[in-house]
Amino acid sequence: MSRRQRYEPNIKKNSTFTLNITSMTDMFTIMLVFLLQTYSTSDVQIIPDNNLRLPTSASMANPTEAVKISLSSEALKIDQTKIADVKNADFLPQDLEDKDTNFIKPLFEELDKLAKSSSDKAHIKEGRILLQADKELPYATLRKVMYTASMAGFPQLKLVTMVGE
Repeated sequence: MSRRQRYEPNIKKNSTFTLNITSMTDMFTIMLVFLLQTYSTSDVQIIPDNNLRLPTSASMANPTEAVKISLSSEALKIDQTKIADVKNADFLPQDLEDKDTNFIKPLFEELDKLAKSSSDKAHIKEGRILLQADKELPYATLRKVMYTASMAGFPQLKLVTMVGE
C-alpha cells in the first residue's frame, strides 16, 4: 500500500517576509498626540471638594506651590483639614474675634503654626495661598479669609478657578 503524502504548500525557501507597519505607525502617532495633550505640566494638583463650585475664568495660568485653603458654604479647610464652620455664608460668632469681626481666630492660629513649623519651604516663606472658594459665597466672607491670611503673614493670595468661557 502506498502512504498518503502530507500536503505541503509551495513556499519558496529563500523568500523574505515583509511587514507593513504603516497602520501601526499611525496608531502610535495618535497615541503620542493624545498623551501629549493630556499630560499636565503643572507641578501643583488641585482637586476641589464635591460640594465646592469654583468660578470660571479664561485664564490658562498654571498655579504655583502654595498653602491650599478651601472655603465652601459649609466649612473652611486647610489641606482637607477642617478649620472653621460656615453657616448662612458667614463664619460662626465663636470663630471670629470680638473686637475685629473680620479676623478668623482658627485660621490665624493654623497659618501661624504652619509658618513657624515649615519655615524652610519657599511658598510658606513668601506667604503664598491658593484659595478655592465657592462662587455663591459673598465677597464679605472671602474678605475675612484674605484679611486673616494677610495678618498671619500670607499676603500673596490667588483664587483658584475652573477653565471656562
